[in-house]
Amino acid sequence: MDLDLTLEDTRWGDLSPLAGRAVAAVLDHLGIAADMCEVSLLACDDVRIAELNAAFRGKATPTNVLSWPSAELASASDGGTPVLPEPDFTGEIALGDIAISYDTCAREAEAVGKGMRDHVTHLVVHGMLHLLGYDHVRDADATLMEGLEIEILGKLGLDNPYNEFAGPDGPRDLEQE
Repeated sequence: MDLDLTLEDTRWGDLSPLAGRAVAAVLDHLGIAADMCEVSLLACDDVRIAELNAAFRGKATPTNVLSWPSAELASASDGGTPVLPEPDFTGEIALGDIAISYDTCAREAEAVGKGMRDHVTHLVVHGMLHLLGYDHVRDADATLMEGLEIEILGKLGLDNPYNEFAGPDGPRDLEQE
């Protein structure tokens, strides 16, 4: 697997082992050959992610994680499984880009009393699933995606993250509105 990690914020430290483990866990769970895949991860701060959020989503606020898939893999049906990515002419699968903000991740982890490493692992898994065509806009899609996150994180020894984000109206959306 080719994980291109760009650290714009030194508070992240050595994010490579954690990110590599999370990316590999998603690919393994979905039966995708990791050695064929390319992913870019930008580890930044709230200022940078707010700029990206404004430019690509029209929301000039920080968020925890953003993703830009290289290909549209989503299922047309609500709750349907996305198509698997195909290698390009070089035999590689360029999955896309993920950006993650230290500031927002740290605030969220502290707010729920969760370790930063566990929360970041969850968000990298979440971003990877977006690159692979999963989403949470429609109800059945959200159920499918959250179920996969719970299974993948469980294999990594982490608890169900949605228990910690639940409120009176149920789990809240990971990407802040």
